[in-house]
Amino acid sequence: MPTNADIHIRDPFVVPAPDEGRYYLFGTPGADCWSGTPVGFDVWHGRDLEHWEGPFPAFRPEPGFWADRNFWAPEVHHYAGRWYLFASFKSAEARRGTQILAADSVRGPYRVHSDGPVTPGAWECLDGTLHIDQQGRPWIVFCHEWVQVHDGEICAMRLAPDLSRAISPPQLLFRASAAPWVRAVQGQIDFVTDGPFLYRARNGDLLMLWSSFSESGYTLGIARSASGDIAGPWTHDAEPLYRDDGGHGMLFTTFEGQLMLAVHKPNLSPEERPIFAPVRESDGRLSLMR
Repeated sequence: MPTNADIHIRDPFVVPAPDEGRYYLFGTPGADCWSGTPVGFDVWHGRDLEHWEGPFPAFRPEPGFWADRNFWAPEVHHYAGRWYLFASFKSAEARRGTQILAADSVRGPYRVHSDGPVTPGAWECLDGTLHIDQQGRPWIVFCHEWVQVHDGEICAMRLAPDLSRAISPPQLLFRASAAPWVRAVQGQIDFVTDGPFLYRARNGDLLMLWSSFSESGYTLGIARSASGDIAGPWTHDAEPLYRDDGGHGMLFTTFEGQLMLAVHKPNLSPEERPIFAPVRESDGRLSLMR
């Protein structure tokens, strides 16, 4: 049975299924992340966050699918009675963007739901995530990549109620260089934004986990909305949540009620593996439990 050390993925995303007593694990296929033609996305399931069954096919593109590379960062969300997979794709003819897939089960199989990416077609985008605001309206929050704009951006757009398309123009939430811990990846103008994930704290604060680079490598920080809504304004905690060359994180709660952070570590291919770390929450502040 595979363990975390055997599973070569980036961007781990965990879906707890309490009725089954299982956790479902998704991620970017590590072997195909940077080159080659990806087969699709797989899913593992297990009961203890260490031993897993799988991999099992979760998404396989049908003939004629528009993308042929960079199948990245699958996130799975339950919404309005179905399961939706947000993932980034790219081809030689089209810019990278986040498309939405759908299934009747968390295991899949996932099929195309949106007509191509829902992110702007002229932009290089990645790492779209679902956010439901306090009025029950769905949003996609995503990265406008540094490879196009140099100072990477995190943006948001309203989605149609059925998640089939965006229904508002992109709204800039913040740029990577606004965080005090972020360092340029090259020169003085290139700053990375990766992996936004929204979390409503117990005290009502709206937090965003996101990743970039600091003096210690790949790093995960926390932004917080002063208004409690997606529009912000967003401020940045001075100290990152995770700075040990790991990132692209998300939060989930174990069956025992423990808040848990999932990241990949290290950020060096082909060494990256899923890592799970318990998190303490106090008055809207998150910290790793030592």
